[in-house]
Amino acid sequence: MIEEIKNLIVSRLGAEAIIEANDKVLQPFICVQVAKLAEVGQILYENDFDHLACLTGIDNGREAGTMEVVYHFYSILKNAMVVIKVKVNRNQAGEPLPCVPSLSHIWKGADWLERETYDLVGIHFEGHQDLRRILLPADWQGFPLRKDYEEQATYHGIQVKY
Repeated sequence: MIEEIKNLIVSRLGAEAIIEANDKVLQPFICVQVAKLAEVGQILYENDFDHLACLTGIDNGREAGTMEVVYHFYSILKNAMVVIKVKVNRNQAGEPLPCVPSLSHIWKGADWLERETYDLVGIHFEGHQDLRRILLPADWQGFPLRKDYEEQATYHGIQVKY
């Protein structure tokens, strides 16, 4: 299935849309250019991938200097899953958050998944209609799933760090 999806993407967007495709791992994936993500999403949707099962943000650490968003798309009709990844540069303190196009206009379920990833990992989803914290208070500092996250000592007078 991964080869079929890869060929479909290449036929519609060109070979440069794909950074890497690996079917030799436990969970085969296709890594696409961030700028092409929304188009890849539309192609998948038009080809019966009607369910965005999971969206995960990954901080590869300060040394690697990158972050990833991993999408698991499922086709009920084809009984098939495809994993799509994008990589972005990790921001430094004071820099804007890494940015990935939102897919919430294609899959409504992406709405909360993107908000959760924004809230915990600190990846901005461009074009999201309501990108705000979903699990933490609106005035929380930092992104708890980042590898360099340092929790606040107190929050509104409540001791948080022990």
